[in-house]
Amino acid sequence: MKPSALWACMMVLILTPATAPAEEPLSPGQHARQFTTPGESGFTWRYLVHLPEGYADREGGWPVILFLHGAGERGDDLEKVKVHGPPKLAQQDKSFPFIVISPQCPTGERWNGRVKELLALLDHVEATYPVDRQRIYLTGLSMGGFGSFALAAAAPERFAAIAPICGGGDVNTAQQLKDLPMWIIHGWQDSVVPPQRSIEMALAIKAAGGRVKLTLEADAGHDSWTAPYASGDVYLWMLRHRRSLGP
Repeated sequence: MKPSALWACMMVLILTPATAPAEEPLSPGQHARQFTTPGESGFTWRYLVHLPEGYADREGGWPVILFLHGAGERGDDLEKVKVHGPPKLAQQDKSFPFIVISPQCPTGERWNGRVKELLALLDHVEATYPVDRQRIYLTGLSMGGFGSFALAAAAPERFAAIAPICGGGDVNTAQQLKDLPMWIIHGWQDSVVPPQRSIEMALAIKAAGGRVKLTLEADAGHDSWTAPYASGDVYLWMLRHRRSLGP
């Protein structure tokens, strides 16, 4: 299926309530932005935001993908963040029907050590862009797969579904993750992050009563992300899930 037709199918699933407009007008497409967390010791995120075509004219909020990149994209050059996953796709196609938030992890750091700051960034995103808070999704690859497990365990109520790819996590967090729809993907031939890391998380979450879809790509090595991110199946799966905002 051509991307334009696939995005049209996704639009059928994007029926959302009205939310506040963005604080400042931005054209459709992907933009480099910056946000400093509140407080005296504020941490500054450099991030990419993709805004789909028609985002400013359409009433209602848009589903959001928070994407966490791998270790190789750390640093202070946001162009590196565009090489894989949703920001790569968004850069190629302005019609990609999600708001995509892609922060950059500083050199020498890991997402697991910046969970509090990532949640502050998510607060900023919800306050700044026309977001459907029932449809905020989390995904990441390699180091970002580990970060996805850690961030979701810290605040599972913030996400409608998560898709960690070739990562791993702390099996002791299974109880926190059990109510969160999850699609875990890993390459069976991965020599960088053993697929056992994903298998252990899937088994622990299932044992806790959770909902987990586990895909082990038989012929894939560490790069088990290119095919699923390009196919569109992950995004359609995401859109089938909403989180309750409570009373």
